[in-house]
Amino acid sequence: MKAIPSRSLLAKGRSLVANHPAELICAAALILMAVNFFAIISRKTLTNDEKYHIPAGYYHLVFGDFQLNPEHPPLVKMIAAAPLLFLRPTAPSPVVSPAENPILQGHDVFLAFWEANPAKIEAISFWARVPMIILTLLLGIVLFSYARYLGGVAAATFAVIIFSLEPTILAHGRVVQTDVPAALAYLLFFFALQRLFDLPTLRRAIELGLVTGLALVIKFSLVIVAPVFIAALILIGWRRFRRDRHLSGMGLKLCSALVVLLVVVNLAYYFERAPLLPQNRQEVIVEWPTHVTALSRSFHALSTVIPPTYLFGVFVVNVHNNWGHYASILGRYSRTGWWYYFPVAFALKTTLPFLLVSVASFLWAVWAILWRREQRLMLPVFAVVLYTGFSMTSHINIGVRHFLPVIAFLILLSGAFLAKVWTQRRRVTMVLLVMLCMWMALETVRAFPNYIPYMNQLAWNHPHWYYLSDSNVEWGDDTSELAEYLLQRGETRVRAAVLGGWLSKAQYGVDYVNTLVINQPIEHTRYIAIGASFLNGSTVPLIRDQSGRPVTEEQRRDFFAAYRQRQPEAVFGNSIYLFREE
Repeated sequence: MKAIPSRSLLAKGRSLVANHPAELICAAALILMAVNFFAIISRKTLTNDEKYHIPAGYYHLVFGDFQLNPEHPPLVKMIAAAPLLFLRPTAPSPVVSPAENPILQGHDVFLAFWEANPAKIEAISFWARVPMIILTLLLGIVLFSYARYLGGVAAATFAVIIFSLEPTILAHGRVVQTDVPAALAYLLFFFALQRLFDLPTLRRAIELGLVTGLALVIKFSLVIVAPVFIAALILIGWRRFRRDRHLSGMGLKLCSALVVLLVVVNLAYYFERAPLLPQNRQEVIVEWPTHVTALSRSFHALSTVIPPTYLFGVFVVNVHNNWGHYASILGRYSRTGWWYYFPVAFALKTTLPFLLVSVASFLWAVWAILWRREQRLMLPVFAVVLYTGFSMTSHINIGVRHFLPVIAFLILLSGAFLAKVWTQRRRVTMVLLVMLCMWMALETVRAFPNYIPYMNQLAWNHPHWYYLSDSNVEWGDDTSELAEYLLQRGETRVRAAVLGGWLSKAQYGVDYVNTLVINQPIEHTRYIAIGASFLNGSTVPLIRDQSGRPVTEEQRRDFFAAYRQRQPEAVFGNSIYLFREE
C-alpha cells in the first residue's frame, strides 16, 4: 500500500481547520470539559442523591422494579446503571418498608445494596457517572446545533465555550441525577418544536413525539412540556386547516407524534401495569382524602395508557411540593420557599461574566422579538419564561440545579447575542470575548474540583452557607477526604451531621455517630464533622426530645449555632467542617 505523503496529510489538516474552525474549537472545549469531569470523579465520592439513584436504576433495569425511589422517573437512573451489568453487583431482595413515606421509599433497600458491595463501591460510582458525562457532552452538542440554527457558527461557538466553563454545569454534569438530563431534554423539546413549526413533516412530528416522551420520563417537572406539546399540535393543525381546509395528512403526523410519546413513556417502564403498593394507595388517601374518588377514577382511566407507577410519581412530586422542603436563602428560613429563590440562586451560583451576558442576552432577545420581529427567538424566550415562572412557584428550594433547564437556554441566547454583536463590532467583541473567557476560565480553575459549593464574588461578606443551603453548598461528595483525614489520625468514629454520611461505615470504615439528638446522651468522639448545610441549619431534620415532643423551629435551625463562630480544624471541599471536641 502506498504511503500517504506527509504534505498531503498536512494539506488535509489545514483544509479541515479552514473549513470547520467552529466545530474544532467546540470539540476541543468539550474534550477539555470531559477531562475535567474525569479528574473530578477520581477525587469526589458519591453525593447523597447518587446513593439512592444508582441502586434504584439497577433495580429498575435488571428487575423491572419501579416502586423504588418513585419521586424520579426511571430513565436517567437506568442509563447510569447500564455499566453495572458488567460489574454484577450483589442486589438484596427489594422489600420496601411500609413505614417509609413515598419520597424516601426504598432507603433500607439502598443501604443494604451498598453494604452488600463494599469492595465494588468505587467501581460502581465511577462507571455509573460515565453515562452522565456523556449526556452532559451531548447537551453541549445540542447547544451547538440549536445555537447554529438560531445564529450561525459564531453563536454555536460562543455558546459551547460558555457551557464548558460554567462551574454550575461542571458541578452537576458528572452527577447521577436528573438535573442536567432535564436541561438536555428541555432544550431538545423546543429545538424539535422549532423545527416542526418551520417545516411540519412526518419525520419532524415523530421527532417531537420522541423528545417529548423522553422529557416526561427524565424528570417529573418536565410535565410542563405536555400542555405545550398539545397546544403546539393544535396550533400546527389549525394553521394547516386555514391554509388547505383539510387535515388528512397533518392529522396523521400529529397522531404519530402522540403515539410515539406514549410508546416512549411505556417503554421506559417496560410497559408494566403493576398495581400500586398498599402503602402508596394509603398515601394518596391520607394526602387528598376529599378527592379520593375523583383521583381513583382518573388514575384508573389514565393507567390504561400510562404506567401506574408514573402516575404515582407525579403524585409524589406534587405531595413533596405541597409539603415544601426546609431551605434557606440570605439568612432567612422557610419550608415553603420564596418566589425569588431561583433568580437569587442563579445570581450567586454562576460566574459574573455569564450572569451579565445572560441578562443582556435575554433583554436583547425580548427587544429583537418586539421591535424587529425575530421569530426564531420566540421559542427560546418562551422556554425561559415558562420554566422560570414554574420554578418560582415551587416550594422545593434546595438547589440551583433545578434551574438548569433555564440556564441551558440562557447559554443558548448568550451565544446568539454575542454572535450578533460580533457581526457589528468585531474588534470590541473580540476584546469582550477574551475578557469573558479569561474570567470564566480563572473562576473554573479557582473552584476546581469543588464546583458544587461555588459562588461568585457577590457572596463575599458571609460564609457561603449563609447565602444558600442544601445541594448549593454541600452534597456529601467530600466525605472521602474527611474519612482519610480521620483515619490518618487513628480515628474510626466521628460524631457527624453530613449529607449522605449514613454510608460512611461501608465506604471508608469510619463509624458515623449521629449527633442530631437532643436531651439524650451522645457518645463522645474526638471530632465532630458538620456539613455546610447543617451548619446553616436548614437541613437539620425535625428533632424530638426524650419525651417525644418536637423542638421549636428556632431550636432546630440553631442546633449547630455554637459552631458557626468557631474556627474549624479542617474544611474539606469547602463543604464539610471538622471541629476538634477535646
